[in-house]
Amino acid sequence: MKTVLAGVAAAALAVSSPALAALKVGDKAPDFSAKAALAGKDFDFSLAKALKKGPVVLYFFPAAYTSGCTAEAHEFAEATPEFEKLGATVIGVTAGNVDRIKDFSKEHCRDKFAVAAADKALVSSYDVALAIKPDWTNRTSYVIAPDGKILLSYTDGNFQGHVTKTMDAVKAYKTAKTK
Repeated sequence: MKTVLAGVAAAALAVSSPALAALKVGDKAPDFSAKAALAGKDFDFSLAKALKKGPVVLYFFPAAYTSGCTAEAHEFAEATPEFEKLGATVIGVTAGNVDRIKDFSKEHCRDKFAVAAADKALVSSYDVALAIKPDWTNRTSYVIAPDGKILLSYTDGNFQGHVTKTMDAVKAYKTAKTK
């Protein structure tokens, strides 16, 4: 019984404690295209195309329709107008429950930002497989500059803080760009 409890505790810690994201600040973000949905409508998302408009907030989350992921989507939806004022595009990406992202984009992303389905190649290139469920993505947020360089790399199983950290990084980029 102690072994089982220790394993559960270790798994919980791995999911909820802060950790370093796989890609580091200054790294070149891997380019990708993915099936996505915005406001319940399917489209093909292209990172290269989005970066032509400005910085991209790329946040990976474990699975659509799970409690933390739904709460995080609500927070990003509320913040999306401010990200847009700063010239940034928000895109959520998941490998979990991808068959439901069309509805998730409408119901929980509140038609404000797109959500994309991560395939194994995308999960691998960003090294965001969830340790306790490798078919899903972990909770990692990146801010990527238009030149493809990573400005922020943040992994934490707790959704709280991801919006604040990404917003601060976008604001810092915008401030530095205007100097």
